[in-house]
Amino acid sequence: MRETVTALAHRVQSATPARRDRAVDALRAFGICGVVLGHWLVTAVVQDGDGHLYTDSPLKHLPALTPLSWVLQTLAVFFLVGGYSAARSWESARARGESYGRWTARRLGRLTRPVPAVLGVWIPAALWLTAGDAGWGTVRTLIALVVSPLWFLCVFAALTAATAPVVALVRRLGPWAALLPAATVAVVDAARFGWSTPEQLGWLNVPAGWLVPYALGTAWAAGHLRGLRAPLALLAGGAAAAVALVVGCGYPASMVGVPGQDVSNLSPPTLAAVCFGLAQTGLALALRGPLRRLMRRPLPWMLVAGLNLSAMTVFLWHQTAMLLTTCLGLTAGPLPGLHTAPLSFGWALERLAWLPVFAVVLGLLMPSFRHREHAPASTRKRRGAFIRGRAELIFHR
Repeated sequence: MRETVTALAHRVQSATPARRDRAVDALRAFGICGVVLGHWLVTAVVQDGDGHLYTDSPLKHLPALTPLSWVLQTLAVFFLVGGYSAARSWESARARGESYGRWTARRLGRLTRPVPAVLGVWIPAALWLTAGDAGWGTVRTLIALVVSPLWFLCVFAALTAATAPVVALVRRLGPWAALLPAATVAVVDAARFGWSTPEQLGWLNVPAGWLVPYALGTAWAAGHLRGLRAPLALLAGGAAAAVALVVGCGYPASMVGVPGQDVSNLSPPTLAAVCFGLAQTGLALALRGPLRRLMRRPLPWMLVAGLNLSAMTVFLWHQTAMLLTTCLGLTAGPLPGLHTAPLSFGWALERLAWLPVFAVVLGLLMPSFRHREHAPASTRKRRGAFIRGRAELIFHR
């Protein structure tokens, strides 16, 4: 078995173009893993005394776990890599004479193609559960967890569609272009928290906040942010600003939403989340060299390349894997770490034991849905051309 895995890893290695920046793929894989593990670790689906399900979070009851949110909230890294990849892809398409409209449609198609399968499974499931005795509260809890990743997809799609103007802005201003959306977030926060304006104003921060790392990714693609000086400045400055906002201005310390908190750093993004994202972006850029060296090894590169190939499938179905495990587990009664309230550190240890189960269930779901992530023609390749075909999907998009 080991020889087979090793041989496969070397085949993937040989199929990778020499010009490929493997650090980009490693960072994308890190971003996906952070999102998945974050949801699996800090989202508890609890069964109450009436048998209904509701969501809770260990961060609400165990503030000492707050640093966990600093590690697992990796969206800034994902938007950084998204900006880099989109800018490189658009420049390549423009050099080939491809229109911006066609490029955008192709790019957005890759993002949205897997979504109908999720809706096609969960809409009938929701109707069936509603018609049964599950209770509206339980159905709402399940559907909210399944569709929650779609907000990210909508924002990512909007920023992807805006790649050309972002590239043009970065061409004029360089990395400083990221200051414009950051300033927008600062003004909106000042209006929300200092001038008592309507809370709805905060939703302007959704595109503005995530445009900051996306623009930095575009600047990276344009040849800026080389070396360590700029990344370390982003890391130090962003971290210092985030700490100052939390300690001195009352922003929440958690970088994800916590049930019961009046303010969430993530929904919508606050200035603290943007500064934290700058620090995270700086760290990611500073690690490019070590990641490139690590990705020269066949086995780590095969794992990263495989995850990149199915990134959208993992992203869209990881909540379903957790919920499927949770619902099937109800047949055995309330199980520790799966259906119980996250009130103690013991729950956190129990939840860790469930992570391999979630991963196995996700692995069982993926063969049925990952082909939807790519154009239909790519799924008709013969088995003997598997590695070559998948390499083309990963490395020539």
